[in-house]
Amino acid sequence: MSQSTPHAPVTKAIFPVGGLGTRFLPATKAMPKEMLPVVDKPLIQYAVEEAQAAGIANQIFVTGRGKTTIEDHFDYSYELSHTLETKHKTDLLEMIRPLLPTPGQVAYTRQQIPMGLGHAVWCARELVGNQNAVAVLLADDLVMADTPCLKQMMQVYAEVGGNIVAVMEVPLEHTSRYGIIDPGVQDGRLIEVKGLVEKPRSNPPSRYAIIGRYILQPEIFEALDAQTKGTDGEIQLTDAMATLLGKQPFHAFLFDGKRFDCGNKIGFLEANVAFALNRQDLAADFREVLARYTG
Repeated sequence: MSQSTPHAPVTKAIFPVGGLGTRFLPATKAMPKEMLPVVDKPLIQYAVEEAQAAGIANQIFVTGRGKTTIEDHFDYSYELSHTLETKHKTDLLEMIRPLLPTPGQVAYTRQQIPMGLGHAVWCARELVGNQNAVAVLLADDLVMADTPCLKQMMQVYAEVGGNIVAVMEVPLEHTSRYGIIDPGVQDGRLIEVKGLVEKPRSNPPSRYAIIGRYILQPEIFEALDAQTKGTDGEIQLTDAMATLLGKQPFHAFLFDGKRFDCGNKIGFLEANVAFALNRQDLAADFREVLARYTG
Protein backbone atom coordinates (compact mmCIF):
# COMPACT_ATOMS: atom_id res chain seq x y z
CA MET A 1 0.00 0.00 0.00
CA SER A 2 1.32 3.42 -0.91
CA GLN A 3 2.00 5.86 1.90
CA SER A 4 -0.24 8.92 2.04
CA THR A 5 0.44 12.31 3.49
CA PRO A 6 -0.97 12.11 7.05
CA HIS A 7 -2.50 15.55 6.62
CA ALA A 8 -3.80 15.11 3.07
CA PRO A 9 -6.27 17.96 2.42
CA VAL A 10 -9.97 17.22 2.88
CA THR A 11 -11.65 18.89 -0.08
CA LYS A 12 -14.61 16.61 -0.76
CA ALA A 13 -17.43 14.99 1.19
CA ILE A 14 -19.23 11.77 0.27
CA PHE A 15 -22.93 11.38 1.08
CA PRO A 16 -24.06 7.75 0.66
CA VAL A 17 -27.76 8.11 -0.16
CA GLY A 18 -28.51 4.96 -2.12
CA GLY A 19 -30.37 3.02 0.60
CA LEU A 20 -33.99 1.94 0.20
CA GLY A 21 -35.29 3.33 3.50
CA THR A 22 -37.55 0.35 4.13
CA ARG A 23 -37.98 1.23 7.82
CA PHE A 24 -40.04 4.25 6.78
CA LEU A 25 -42.35 2.62 4.28
CA PRO A 26 -44.80 3.62 2.93
CA ALA A 27 -43.44 7.20 3.19
CA THR A 28 -40.25 6.20 1.37
CA LYS A 29 -41.88 4.24 -1.43
CA ALA A 30 -41.44 7.17 -3.81
CA MET A 31 -39.40 9.59 -1.67
CA PRO A 32 -35.80 9.09 -0.54
CA LYS A 33 -35.50 8.65 3.22
CA GLU A 34 -32.81 11.36 3.15
CA MET A 35 -35.53 13.82 2.11
CA LEU A 36 -37.60 13.18 5.24
CA PRO A 37 -37.87 16.55 7.00
CA VAL A 38 -36.79 17.32 10.53
CA VAL A 39 -39.05 20.30 11.25
CA ASP A 40 -38.74 22.04 7.86
CA LYS A 41 -35.43 20.83 6.46
CA PRO A 42 -34.63 17.41 4.92
CA LEU A 43 -32.05 15.22 6.58
CA ILE A 44 -29.66 15.45 3.65
CA GLN A 45 -29.63 19.24 3.85
CA TYR A 46 -28.50 19.12 7.47
CA ALA A 47 -25.61 16.86 6.39
CA VAL A 48 -24.60 19.10 3.47
CA GLU A 49 -24.71 22.21 5.66
CA GLU A 50 -22.52 20.43 8.21
CA ALA A 51 -19.92 19.70 5.55
CA GLN A 52 -20.04 23.30 4.35
CA ALA A 53 -19.60 24.56 7.92
CA ALA A 54 -16.44 22.42 8.09
CA GLY A 55 -15.08 24.19 5.02
CA ILE A 56 -15.85 21.42 2.51
CA ALA A 57 -17.66 22.78 -0.53
CA ASN A 58 -17.36 19.84 -2.96
CA GLN A 59 -20.09 17.25 -2.53
CA ILE A 60 -20.39 13.73 -3.92
CA PHE A 61 -23.75 11.99 -3.66
CA VAL A 62 -23.76 8.20 -4.08
CA THR A 63 -27.34 7.65 -5.16
CA GLY A 64 -29.56 4.85 -6.43
CA ARG A 65 -32.78 4.47 -8.34
CA GLY A 66 -35.56 6.79 -7.21
CA LYS A 67 -33.20 9.38 -5.72
CA THR A 68 -33.60 12.17 -8.28
CA THR A 69 -35.51 14.24 -5.72
CA ILE A 70 -32.19 14.82 -3.95
CA GLU A 71 -30.67 16.18 -7.15
CA ASP A 72 -33.68 18.44 -7.67
CA HIS A 73 -33.45 19.73 -4.09
CA PHE A 74 -29.92 21.03 -4.66
CA ASP A 75 -30.69 22.49 -8.05
CA TYR A 76 -32.15 25.74 -9.33
CA SER A 77 -35.95 25.85 -9.48
CA TYR A 78 -36.96 28.50 -11.96
CA GLU A 79 -40.69 28.19 -11.31
CA LEU A 80 -40.39 28.47 -7.54
CA SER A 81 -37.85 31.31 -7.66
CA HIS A 82 -39.91 33.24 -10.19
CA THR A 83 -43.08 32.85 -8.12
CA LEU A 84 -41.38 34.03 -4.93
CA GLU A 85 -39.84 37.00 -6.73
CA THR A 86 -43.19 37.94 -8.26
CA LYS A 87 -44.90 37.81 -4.87
CA HIS A 88 -42.00 39.70 -3.23
CA LYS A 89 -41.41 36.89 -0.74
CA THR A 90 -37.75 37.74 -0.42
CA ASP A 91 -37.35 36.00 2.94
CA LEU A 92 -38.32 32.66 1.42
CA LEU A 93 -36.19 33.31 -1.62
CA GLU A 94 -33.14 33.91 0.57
CA MET A 95 -33.92 30.67 2.39
CA ILE A 96 -33.61 28.51 -0.73
CA ARG A 97 -30.74 30.33 -2.48
CA PRO A 98 -27.99 28.70 -0.35
CA LEU A 99 -29.15 25.33 -1.67
CA LEU A 100 -27.78 26.18 -5.12
CA PRO A 101 -24.11 25.14 -5.29
CA THR A 102 -21.53 26.69 -7.54
CA PRO A 103 -21.36 24.80 -10.86
CA GLY A 104 -18.94 21.91 -10.56
CA GLN A 105 -19.16 21.60 -6.79
CA VAL A 106 -21.65 18.73 -6.83
CA ALA A 107 -21.29 15.31 -8.44
CA TYR A 108 -23.57 12.28 -8.50
CA THR A 109 -22.71 8.64 -9.02
CA ARG A 110 -24.87 5.53 -8.84
CA GLN A 111 -24.60 2.55 -6.53
CA GLN A 112 -26.52 0.19 -8.79
CA ILE A 113 -26.83 -2.56 -6.18
CA PRO A 114 -26.89 -1.74 -2.43
CA MET A 115 -23.97 -3.81 -1.13
CA GLY A 116 -23.15 -1.96 2.07
CA LEU A 117 -21.63 1.31 3.23
CA GLY A 118 -18.13 0.32 2.17
CA HIS A 119 -19.35 -0.37 -1.34
CA ALA A 120 -21.17 2.99 -1.46
CA VAL A 121 -17.99 4.85 -0.48
CA TRP A 122 -15.97 2.82 -3.03
CA CYS A 123 -18.39 3.91 -5.77
CA ALA A 124 -17.11 7.48 -5.31
CA ARG A 125 -13.43 6.58 -5.72
CA GLU A 126 -12.94 8.10 -9.18
CA LEU A 127 -14.56 11.36 -8.10
CA VAL A 128 -12.33 11.68 -5.03
CA GLY A 129 -8.98 10.73 -6.56
CA ASN A 130 -5.92 9.39 -4.76
CA GLN A 131 -4.36 12.60 -3.45
CA ASN A 132 -6.95 13.88 -0.99
CA ALA A 133 -8.50 12.67 2.21
CA VAL A 134 -12.30 12.58 2.18
CA ALA A 135 -15.12 13.16 4.65
CA VAL A 136 -18.06 10.76 4.75
CA LEU A 137 -21.38 11.84 6.28
CA LEU A 138 -24.44 9.67 6.81
CA ALA A 139 -27.62 11.73 6.73
CA ASP A 140 -29.36 9.24 9.05
CA ASP A 141 -27.07 10.38 11.85
CA LEU A 142 -28.23 13.88 12.74
CA VAL A 143 -26.09 15.73 15.29
CA MET A 144 -27.20 18.78 17.27
CA ALA A 145 -24.14 20.68 18.46
CA ASP A 146 -23.02 24.26 19.02
CA THR A 147 -20.04 23.51 16.77
CA PRO A 148 -21.06 21.11 13.99
CA CYS A 149 -19.66 17.61 14.48
CA LEU A 150 -17.56 17.49 11.30
CA LYS A 151 -16.10 20.92 12.04
CA GLN A 152 -14.99 19.63 15.44
CA MET A 153 -13.35 16.69 13.68
CA MET A 154 -11.64 18.92 11.12
CA GLN A 155 -10.14 20.99 13.92
CA VAL A 156 -8.68 17.83 15.45
CA TYR A 157 -7.58 16.56 12.03
CA ALA A 158 -5.49 19.70 11.56
CA GLU A 159 -3.52 18.62 14.63
CA VAL A 160 -3.20 14.83 14.28
CA GLY A 161 -3.98 13.98 10.64
CA GLY A 162 -4.58 10.39 9.64
CA ASN A 163 -8.02 8.83 9.91
CA ILE A 164 -10.67 9.99 12.36
CA VAL A 165 -14.09 8.56 13.18
CA ALA A 166 -16.72 10.13 15.42
CA VAL A 167 -17.75 7.94 18.34
CA MET A 168 -20.14 7.98 21.24
CA GLU A 169 -20.56 5.70 24.23
CA VAL A 170 -23.56 3.37 23.97
CA PRO A 171 -25.14 0.85 26.36
CA LEU A 172 -23.49 -2.57 26.28
CA GLU A 173 -26.66 -4.15 24.90
CA HIS A 174 -26.57 -1.80 21.91
CA THR A 175 -22.99 -2.50 20.80
CA SER A 176 -24.16 -5.17 18.33
CA ARG A 177 -25.79 -2.38 16.26
CA TYR A 178 -22.57 -0.47 15.54
CA GLY A 179 -18.97 -0.61 14.52
CA ILE A 180 -17.08 -0.66 17.83
CA ILE A 181 -13.51 0.50 18.45
CA ASP A 182 -10.85 -1.21 20.52
CA PRO A 183 -9.49 1.85 22.35
CA GLY A 184 -5.90 2.65 23.14
CA VAL A 185 -4.49 5.76 24.79
CA GLN A 186 -7.05 8.51 25.39
CA ASP A 187 -6.18 12.20 25.39
CA GLY A 188 -9.27 14.23 26.25
CA ARG A 189 -11.83 13.57 23.53
CA LEU A 190 -9.29 11.88 21.26
CA ILE A 191 -8.85 8.10 21.52
CA GLU A 192 -6.25 5.95 19.80
CA VAL A 193 -7.89 3.16 17.77
CA LYS A 194 -6.18 -0.21 18.13
CA GLY A 195 -8.90 -2.28 16.51
CA LEU A 196 -12.34 -2.15 14.88
CA VAL A 197 -15.18 -4.66 15.02
CA GLU A 198 -18.37 -4.40 12.98
CA LYS A 199 -21.51 -5.22 15.02
CA PRO A 200 -19.92 -7.58 17.55
CA ARG A 201 -22.38 -10.22 18.72
CA SER A 202 -20.48 -10.81 21.97
CA ASN A 203 -17.53 -9.48 23.95
CA PRO A 204 -17.28 -6.02 22.35
CA PRO A 205 -13.87 -4.40 22.89
CA SER A 206 -15.53 -1.26 24.28
CA ARG A 207 -18.79 0.68 24.31
CA TYR A 208 -17.43 3.32 21.92
CA ALA A 209 -19.63 3.16 18.83
CA ILE A 210 -18.80 4.74 15.48
CA ILE A 211 -21.46 7.08 14.12
CA GLY A 212 -21.81 8.38 10.58
CA ARG A 213 -18.94 10.89 10.48
CA TYR A 214 -15.55 9.94 9.05
CA ILE A 215 -12.36 11.58 7.80
CA LEU A 216 -10.42 9.00 5.79
CA GLN A 217 -7.16 8.94 3.90
CA PRO A 218 -7.25 8.02 0.18
CA GLU A 219 -5.84 4.54 0.90
CA ILE A 220 -9.33 3.59 2.07
CA PHE A 221 -10.20 3.06 -1.60
CA GLU A 222 -7.33 0.61 -2.06
CA ALA A 223 -8.67 -1.36 0.89
CA LEU A 224 -12.19 -1.30 -0.55
CA ASP A 225 -10.94 -2.50 -3.95
CA ALA A 226 -10.80 -6.02 -2.48
CA GLN A 227 -14.63 -5.99 -2.33
CA THR A 228 -14.48 -8.30 0.69
CA LYS A 229 -17.87 -9.08 2.17
CA GLY A 230 -18.24 -9.01 5.94
CA THR A 231 -21.11 -8.76 8.42
CA ASP A 232 -24.57 -9.23 6.85
CA GLY A 233 -22.88 -10.25 3.59
CA GLU A 234 -22.09 -6.61 2.79
CA ILE A 235 -18.89 -4.72 2.02
CA GLN A 236 -18.32 -3.00 5.34
CA LEU A 237 -16.48 0.29 5.67
CA THR A 238 -15.38 -0.77 9.15
CA ASP A 239 -13.50 -3.78 7.75
CA ALA A 240 -11.68 -1.60 5.20
CA MET A 241 -10.75 0.94 7.87
CA ALA A 242 -9.29 -1.86 9.99
CA THR A 243 -6.69 -2.56 7.28
CA LEU A 244 -5.28 0.95 7.77
CA LEU A 245 -4.52 0.40 11.44
CA GLY A 246 -0.79 0.41 12.15
CA LYS A 247 -0.06 1.96 8.75
CA GLN A 248 -1.49 5.42 9.40
CA PRO A 249 -2.58 7.40 12.46
CA PHE A 250 -6.11 6.36 13.43
CA HIS A 251 -8.20 8.06 16.11
CA ALA A 252 -11.73 8.11 17.42
CA PHE A 253 -13.20 11.42 18.49
CA LEU A 254 -15.78 11.83 21.25
CA PHE A 255 -17.69 14.69 19.69
CA ASP A 256 -19.54 17.31 21.71
CA GLY A 257 -23.25 17.21 20.90
CA LYS A 258 -26.35 15.05 20.74
CA ARG A 259 -26.75 12.43 18.02
CA PHE A 260 -30.15 11.33 16.77
CA ASP A 261 -30.55 8.04 14.93
CA CYS A 262 -32.95 9.11 12.20
CA GLY A 263 -32.70 5.70 10.59
CA ASN A 264 -35.47 4.52 12.89
CA LYS A 265 -38.85 6.05 13.65
CA ILE A 266 -38.33 6.79 17.34
CA GLY A 267 -35.01 8.51 16.73
CA PHE A 268 -36.52 10.48 13.86
CA LEU A 269 -39.47 11.61 15.99
CA GLU A 270 -37.15 12.57 18.85
CA ALA A 271 -35.06 14.65 16.46
CA ASN A 272 -38.13 16.56 15.31
CA VAL A 273 -39.05 17.32 18.92
CA ALA A 274 -35.51 18.38 19.88
CA PHE A 275 -34.94 20.57 16.83
CA ALA A 276 -38.38 22.20 17.12
CA LEU A 277 -37.72 23.03 20.78
CA ASN A 278 -34.38 24.51 19.74
CA ARG A 279 -36.04 26.97 17.38
CA GLN A 280 -36.86 30.39 18.81
CA ASP A 281 -39.71 30.82 16.34
CA LEU A 282 -41.35 27.51 17.31
CA ALA A 283 -40.32 26.50 20.82
CA ALA A 284 -42.98 28.28 22.89
CA ASP A 285 -45.92 27.22 20.73
CA PHE A 286 -44.57 23.70 20.33
CA ARG A 287 -44.23 23.26 24.09
CA GLU A 288 -47.92 24.10 24.39
CA VAL A 289 -48.76 21.48 21.81
CA LEU A 290 -46.62 18.86 23.57
CA ALA A 291 -48.28 19.68 26.88
CA ARG A 292 -51.65 18.65 25.45
CA TYR A 293 -50.35 15.14 24.94
CA THR A 294 -47.96 14.75 27.84
CA GLY A 295 -49.52 16.85 30.59
